Amino acid sequence: MAQRPFQQVDVFTAVPYRGNPVAVVLDGRGLSDEAMQRFTDWTNLSEATFVLPPGNPAADYRLRIFCPGRELPFAGHPTLGSCHAWLRAGGRPAGEFIVQECGAGLVRIRRDGDRLAFAAPPLLRGGPLAEADLDHVARGLRIARSDIVAHAWCDNGPPWRAVLLRSAEQVLALQPDSALLAGSFVGAVAPQGLGADSDFEVRAFFPGHAGIAEDPVTGSLNAALAQWLMGAGLAPARYVAAQGTALGRLGRVHAERDGDTIWIGGASVSCIAGEVAL
Repeated sequence: MAQRPFQQVDVFTAVPYRGNPVAVVLDGRGLSDEAMQRFTDWTNLSEATFVLPPGNPAADYRLRIFCPGRELPFAGHPTLGSCHAWLRAGGRPAGEFIVQECGAGLVRIRRDGDRLAFAAPPLLRGGPLAEADLDHVARGLRIARSDIVAHAWCDNGPPWRAVLLRSAEQVLALQPDSALLAGSFVGAVAPQGLGADSDFEVRAFFPGHAGIAEDPVTGSLNAALAQWLMGAGLAPARYVAAQGTALGRLGRVHAERDGDTIWIGGASVSCIAGEVAL
């Protein structure tokens, strides 16, 4: 085993322990797939990442992203948390943007003041949900079909079924039927009331996936929601979404359209820094 630089980063928050954590091994050279998966499972976090030298000359580094049981081609909060750790460890981008190489290809990341933001990947599937899907989601969320104002597929890897409700209070009151929704990816969003420090409230459910029933703050869902809501005229070209409120977190996701690109960003803070034996 070798001692490798390590950080545990809380993402989409400026307040330690109130966002979504990711374990970042800053030197993954020489580790087997099995060793990466074993360490990821041991952390008991939703994801762990491993930073490697880039294979593509256009990239600043290569990132491998693992969740319990499998490797992911891309994920939002691990991307931002790993970039934060890489910069904090002395990483220097070659150009205007930081360029991450991962299973999904090259991902641009920009610095926006104290925040980092990634360019949202294109949707693999959009459009409204079929009535059978919509009925299943409504029953799984234990709400009436009439509570759903709008709906869409928000598939950008994870096949999110997204529903827009009337108010943030409705979103926060959701008590899903985990057995009914097992195996599904369901996102709920609604506008905030006057005086809130964010524009939307978001929750993400995927019961049955590695035992996780609700995600604190979800980059992939928020990226897909922004593409849907902005494209449908249901959200402005710049907004802030709160997520994790129901779990006692203070997640804040900043979404912004700039030309043809939608940027998804937020603050990150390193909570643990040191070495890990791997």
